[in-house]
Amino acid sequence: MSEPHSVSSREQVVDTMIGLTRLSYLHRAIVVGSDSLELCLALRRRGFIRAATAATCRIPKGQHAVGLITGQNSLAGIEAALAQISQFLSATAAIAILISSRDSGFCLKIRSKLEQMGFRIEAGVRCQQGLVLSAYRHGFIQMENAA
Repeated sequence: MSEPHSVSSREQVVDTMIGLTRLSYLHRAIVVGSDSLELCLALRRRGFIRAATAATCRIPKGQHAVGLITGQNSLAGIEAALAQISQFLSATAAIAILISSRDSGFCLKIRSKLEQMGFRIEAGVRCQQGLVLSAYRHGFIQMENAA
């Protein structure tokens, strides 16, 4: 009987990520993490046919407008997912991260990592599975041109 609860909480996370990143049917979305295949399939069922996982995307060229990270439980896991997803994201990309930890220090470390990558956190929403953070790149084109 726990299956309906887990399906509804998974759907809640998908809805939250779509809303926070303002994902549209025209956007390319890249999904990474241990639950990336499930999240990608959930997006495709909803009509987001331009969603892919890092494993199924051929060449990372910075062509994706939205990045979604799911299924990571440790700081090292989330940092590895951020490093993996960053090469797929455009200079004006949005990102959403599912964080299962309730430790505020954990969130501060993720915030710091996102800021190093040129992202600014816009919102955080509590779900049954944890916290979904959303962030957007602001001024990243200028940072790339300066480098």
